[in-house]
Formats: sequence, C-alpha cells, structure tokens
Amino acid sequence: MIAPAFAGVILAAGYSTRMGRDKALLPWQNTNFLGAAIEMLFASTDLVIVVGGANVGSLKSEIYRRGAFLTINPDPSRGQFSSLQTGLQEVLNRGRDAAVVTLVDRPPISSATVAALTESFRIESRAGKWAIVPEVIDPATGMAKHGHPIILGREMIEFILKAPVTNNARDVMHAHQDRIRYVTVEDDNTIRNVNTPEEYAALLG
Repeated sequence: MIAPAFAGVILAAGYSTRMGRDKALLPWQNTNFLGAAIEMLFASTDLVIVVGGANVGSLKSEIYRRGAFLTINPDPSRGQFSSLQTGLQEVLNRGRDAAVVTLVDRPPISSATVAALTESFRIESRAGKWAIVPEVIDPATGMAKHGHPIILGREMIEFILKAPVTNNARDVMHAHQDRIRYVTVEDDNTIRNVNTPEEYAALLG
C-alpha cells in the first residue's frame, strides 16, 4: 500500500462574533493562533491549506509568509461544514489523499501529538480505517472528549464532499462509525476551544 500524502487544513473562515475580533490573529506566544497552527501542521504534512472567508485580507500576509496556501470559502455563512468541504476539495486538487484538519480557534497541540495521530492513520488505514479522531479522557468522569486535529483519508473525504452543505462533519463521519479509530492522547489542547474574551483570558492566565 502506498503511504498516504498528508495535507494540513486549517478552518479559519468564521466570523468570531463572540470573541469580537478575528480568533485567527489572537496573540499566542511569539506568534498568533493561525501562525502557530501552520507551524504545527507543517511538522507532519507536505503542505498546509488555510480556508478563509471575508477575513482573507487580514490573513494573507500571515499565510503566505509561512509558505501555506489560501483557499476561500465564498459563503462562510453556510457554516463550518462548507469551509471543511472547501478545504478538502483543495486537498484533492493538490494531489494529496489524506488531510489533517484543525480549527483556528485554539492553541496548537504539540508536534509530537500530531506525529502520533498521523502515524496511527498510517497503521489503521491498512486495516480499513478512514479517519483518526483524538480523544482525551476526563479523569473525573472517565468519559472521552473528542477533539482536533482529525485525520481524514480519501474515502472519508469523498463522503464529506458528496454530502449536502447543510450537513455536518459529525453526522457524515458517524454514518461510517466502523471506519473511525479513536486515539487517546494526553494533550488537552486537542479539546480546548477559545470562543470568548473570557476563555482567551483564562488561557493566557
């Protein structure tokens, strides 16, 4: 079996209404959320694609100076699933057959975690799996929380692209539950969303 060729996909076309400013450009360490996400994905992928929307004017310089590609969702109001479809189509257009998909509204996970997830996909795809989803176990409840980035193989990408734009990734993927491998990780950033100024302040604190 030919080894998968990975492309990173960052969904960054949201309106950030609850935050009040573009979450992609929130300062994070020596860069911002978008720059950190690009760096994170480049460690384990051949190329990185950023999906922007009405905010592309403010994102271009960050994307291009880091050697990533920009693709535009012409109507982000259709929802995050439309941005996912836009990004995955670009993955196929650029000749890759697997995608490492993350959201821009979070601090990056470690490069070691990304490497572990992509290696899991290499192994599990040989056993017929189409996707890898990271999960973190809550020590208080023992329950698993699923996060990002997710790894999607060509088969799952095709099903997502064929689905109506009114659908969502969870429903499409759960329709093929037996093709998903959940991988437990010890990296809380996989499940940490930052949607409000209060959540951002708590993260920095």
